Amino acid sequence: MRLKDRVAIVVGAGQSPGEGMGNGRATALTFAREGAKVLCVDHNLQSAQETVDLIGANQGTAMAFKADVTREADIKSMVAETHARWGRIDILHNNVGVSISGGDAELLEITEEAFDRCVAINLKSCILAAKHVIPIMRAQQSGAIINISSMAVITTYPYVAYKATKAAMVAFTEQLAYQNAQYGIRANVILPGLMNTPMAVDTRARTFKKTRAEVEAERDSKVPLRQKMGTGWDVANAALFLASDEASFITGVTLPVDGGASVRRG
Repeated sequence: MRLKDRVAIVVGAGQSPGEGMGNGRATALTFAREGAKVLCVDHNLQSAQETVDLIGANQGTAMAFKADVTREADIKSMVAETHARWGRIDILHNNVGVSISGGDAELLEITEEAFDRCVAINLKSCILAAKHVIPIMRAQQSGAIINISSMAVITTYPYVAYKATKAAMVAFTEQLAYQNAQYGIRANVILPGLMNTPMAVDTRARTFKKTRAEVEAERDSKVPLRQKMGTGWDVANAALFLASDEASFITGVTLPVDGGASVRRG
C-alpha cells in the first residue's frame, strides 16, 4: 500500500487494440493496487472503463474519464473532476503518445498535419496537464508528476515528430522539477525502451503488414537483457517507485527502462 490515500490521474489509461497490456493500463492497475484512487483518462471511454472494471474487480477505487488531451478545456475538466471528487491530486502520470499511428514519418515524408498532431498529443497535452495540476499541488505543498517519454530520445529513432516531442518532454520535466521543488513537488521522466505493448507491436504489425510474431522477434533481438522486450508492468513498477515516498528525494531524473539498450554506444 505504498500509495495509500493518494489520488492519481493516469492520462492514457486505456490502450490500443491488440495483445497484452499497455503501459498506461498497467500503471493505473498498479497505482490502484497500491492504494491510490485513480482517474483513468483516455480518448476512448470504453477502453478507460475496461481499466476501471479491472481495478474494481480487485477492490480498487477508480473512475473513467473521457478527454481529448489536445484540448485544454478537456484537460481542465479532467483536473477539476478529480479535485472535486477526491479533494486533492497527489500524482499526475502522463502516458499518452503517438508515432506511426499519428502519421509520423521520416523527415522527407512527414506532413504538416501529422507533425502538428504528434506535437499536440505528445507534448502539448503533457504541458497543459501540468499547468492545471501544479496550482493544486503547490497549495498542498506536495505532489509527484511522472512523464512517459521514450528511448527514442537517445537512440537513432527514424521518425521526426516522436523523437522531437519526446526529447522536449525530458527538457520540460527538468524545468518542472527545478521550478517546483520549493513547493515539495517532484517531477521525473521515464524512457521506456522496446516494449511488448499493443501500441508498439500490434500497430507495427498492421502498418508494415507483418505478423505479430515477426515484429516481436525483430524487437526482442535488439534488447541486450535476455533478448526480450519489456512489458507495461516494467514501466508501471518504475512509475510506482517514482510516485511513492521511496523516491521522496528524487526529482528531475530521466530513468531508462530499457533492458540495457542505453548503455550500448556506437
